[in-house]
Amino acid sequence: MEQRWGNTWRPTINEKQFIEEALRSEIRVDGRRLYDYRRLTIKFGREDGSSEVQLGETHVMGYVTGQLVQPYRDRSNEGTLAIFTEFSPMADPSFEPGRPGESAIELGRVVDRGLRESRAVDMESLCVVAGKSVWAIRVDLHIIDNGGNLIDAANIAALAALSTFRRPECSVGGGDSQEIIVHDPEERDPIALTIHHFPIAVTFAFFSEGNTLVIDPTYKEEAVMGGRMTVTMNSNGEVCAIQKAGSDGILSSDVVRCLRIASLKAAEMTTKIKEAVETYNAEVALKKVKRHPLLVAQKITVPDVAMKEASFEKMKNSDGDMESSPNQASTSRTNADASVGRPKIWDPYSTSAPSISSSQLPGTVGTSNELNEDQIMQTDEESKPDLRNDQISGATGVSSAIHQQNSPPKSLKDAVKPKNKRKKNAERSAR
Repeated sequence: MEQRWGNTWRPTINEKQFIEEALRSEIRVDGRRLYDYRRLTIKFGREDGSSEVQLGETHVMGYVTGQLVQPYRDRSNEGTLAIFTEFSPMADPSFEPGRPGESAIELGRVVDRGLRESRAVDMESLCVVAGKSVWAIRVDLHIIDNGGNLIDAANIAALAALSTFRRPECSVGGGDSQEIIVHDPEERDPIALTIHHFPIAVTFAFFSEGNTLVIDPTYKEEAVMGGRMTVTMNSNGEVCAIQKAGSDGILSSDVVRCLRIASLKAAEMTTKIKEAVETYNAEVALKKVKRHPLLVAQKITVPDVAMKEASFEKMKNSDGDMESSPNQASTSRTNADASVGRPKIWDPYSTSAPSISSSQLPGTVGTSNELNEDQIMQTDEESKPDLRNDQISGATGVSSAIHQQNSPPKSLKDAVKPKNKRKKNAERSAR
């Protein structure tokens, strides 16, 4: 019987007596109490439908796949669910490669009975075209390390993998409406399986002819135990399956006690599995959110109205040239006369010094050929450049130099006189 359970460790008489005496004192070798589980860890892979469960030293991986097949004749509108186990020699030296042994077959049947016979997965939702095409779900359980109680660990791995599995969405089309179109996950979101409840397997081990009862036996306790019973229940207290192994008999009172304990443990395991699945789904949903780069404030380049230093240097040089040579002064006077009354468009990005007319600058004295005072004020209000103080002073110097050559010098009183008085003074000077 010990060989049937796939345990190659052979305890000595002293070791067996020590384990049994410790259990009678409600003390276990690893420090747990009689009805305590080992530490449970549930992880998920990158792809949907893959899980990794570690229960103490027991390590099991589950992987779920699906394909379209023809349904059975007696169940033409239902899909199929199959459980396959693989025992690697790395997990236990008693596991032989190749053909599955008795332990692998027993493990697959117990997990399959708890999931499929209890109708935990909705098989009718797997139907695409009745009598022609349905989804066949396959669950592969890989035993990585055998630390005891493989049934419970494999059952949790199968439930976790089924909870995260997504099958592609299918539609029926074509001319005869019988062609099945499998949509790509990028076009349409895959569909999760419909799971009505979580059947949890709880394994009990019996010692001393059924007088001592423990939950979640370890590798060494399985080598000493006289019998075993696995109860599969959901969180609602419904019994899904019961499997008894071993030579020791069990009283009916012990069976009832096991069912009560299994009901509590099933509710605890169901909560842990659902929390792990919800965490995984939240991470997947977060990865699917499209990330847009943060909008960085860009610098808006406003045209620089102010002249560059090079422009000032050129303007100063041009002022000196006008004062030194009369020919250049006459040329500038001709250009100034031509620009009177016609404001030019000034390009702020030009490298050369712009030609500025005296009518465009505030504070300059107008001649008889210039616009009247009201037009000058209106022109100044409509096109006022935002110039700095140093630029305005430089431009005023250029206009004053040009103005001195065009008209005789006038006093400050003449500039502020009213318009009618200026006309009278002009007539007197003409006489």
